[in-house]
Amino acid sequence: MFDISQPIITQRLTLQLIQPEDNLFVLEILNSPGWIQFIGDRKVRNSDDAAVYIDKIISTPDLYYWVATITDTQQPIGIISYIKRNYLDDYDLGFALLPQFQSQGYAFEAANTILQAAKTNDPSSKILATLLPTNTSSINLLTRLGFQFEKPMDVDGELLHIYVI
Repeated sequence: MFDISQPIITQRLTLQLIQPEDNLFVLEILNSPGWIQFIGDRKVRNSDDAAVYIDKIISTPDLYYWVATITDTQQPIGIISYIKRNYLDDYDLGFALLPQFQSQGYAFEAANTILQAAKTNDPSSKILATLLPTNTSSINLLTRLGFQFEKPMDVDGELLHIYVI
């Protein structure tokens, strides 16, 4: 795995591994309409639930979540994930932004930064992305990042599309 001990700085964003003190932001983003529609309802309803959710992320190997904040204002706006899922052979790149920060290039900036770091760390590895076939905004972003559709996959009765780079 690449060096995750320090925050990653992009042109406009700071990406820092999720911490317990991110619980109010996690509560907000996990209950945003896009997260619920395209990622799923995680049943996180209060700050204590969010703290438990964060603790599970932090304590699980091969599960990395970065909180993306606007560097100038320290406003948290999204999450970028890099996960080794049990049903996939390679890591899965994911991203989600609060609705008011979408369509401003932030998701591309943050996801591309993690993608490039992962490719630099292990140039021969494949990187995957999984999503619902109805998530056209994320499909467009994946295509801009260089991902290509690989195959459909049934995961727990839900049809997901697998993209690869």
